[in-house]
Amino acid sequence: MSGQENARALGVGLIGTGFMGKCHALAWNSVRAVFGDVPPVRLVHLGEANAALASQRAAEFGFAKASGDWRAVINDPDVDVVSITTPNQFHPEMALAALQAGKHVWCEKPMAPAFDDAKAMTAAAKQSGKVAALGYNYIQGPAIRHIRQLLAEKIIGDVNHLRIEMDEDFMADPDALFYWKHAATSGYGALDDFAVHPLSLLWALFGRVSRVMCDMSKPYAERRTQDGGMKAVETYDSASVLLHMENGVAGTLQVNRSAWGRKGRIALQIFGSKGSILFDQERANEFQLYVTADRPTEQGYRTILTAPHHDPYGRFIPAPGHGLGFNDLKIIECHELIKRINGEAARLIGFEDGLEIERTVHAMARSFNEQRWVDVR
Repeated sequence: MSGQENARALGVGLIGTGFMGKCHALAWNSVRAVFGDVPPVRLVHLGEANAALASQRAAEFGFAKASGDWRAVINDPDVDVVSITTPNQFHPEMALAALQAGKHVWCEKPMAPAFDDAKAMTAAAKQSGKVAALGYNYIQGPAIRHIRQLLAEKIIGDVNHLRIEMDEDFMADPDALFYWKHAATSGYGALDDFAVHPLSLLWALFGRVSRVMCDMSKPYAERRTQDGGMKAVETYDSASVLLHMENGVAGTLQVNRSAWGRKGRIALQIFGSKGSILFDQERANEFQLYVTADRPTEQGYRTILTAPHHDPYGRFIPAPGHGLGFNDLKIIECHELIKRINGEAARLIGFEDGLEIERTVHAMARSFNEQRWVDVR
């Protein structure tokens, strides 16, 4: 991008200040310092359900204004792009309002619990002509980017099978209280709250999923409530899926939000005719490569540490092996968003592509309900 010193500042609005709200704020605060080739960013308006909390977070994150009503953020004429980081069920109304107000949208995943809402969001984005992107930051990792390049170069030959798993333990405690992710209003559970992340990696590396067979389960059927009672859990914390990709590759997907000891695991295994590639998000700054081109006496998995030659690692750190973190991936995603806003090609999952991920999730749920293989399209 040229002439960025004289470019108009990009006005940012943020709705929601939890984990992902802070993550977006850090990205907006850092993107120009890290990449240097974007226009200035102005943190204009922050919205929270609680006005006092909004004021506190605005001061902490660096926003000029704060409101206890998210509509004030969207209606602010100084806001050009809105980050939506609220619970899943609020995404559709907020995204639709922002697009109708002529704002670009950066919305956290998943798009919406209901597929019809996701379709409406996609249609509104197309009609508005504005950029509408989803928060799939794992596809931005230097290791994942390089794995995609290796696959394109057929370093491991023709891929014939893949396995991907995502596990965390934030719902593993049977004594944890019932909260919003246990309610059906949040979606199916691990399938859409969770599986969309590994699906985003499959999308970035291989394209569309064509057929699925899914099973889901509830490790804990009931949860205690604040008042000491018990309430039935309405979502499924684990799912296992057989899948076929549109390009002919077969594979499996397994997700579990109740897996003690797993903190941020997205384990990907890719098997080809001339080797294999292994990656785990808990060790996000490395991957393993096995190639049959090596002599039999030296064949084995080699560990590749990310380094400045794995773009865009070098924008953060000039030395190999030091490693990037979760928030750094969000900064990269923010940079890609700004590129798209400026009319440039960008590595980003927009609403149209995100709708295909949602379509896959709903096909999986339909497969579970009907106990059969289901075509995604």
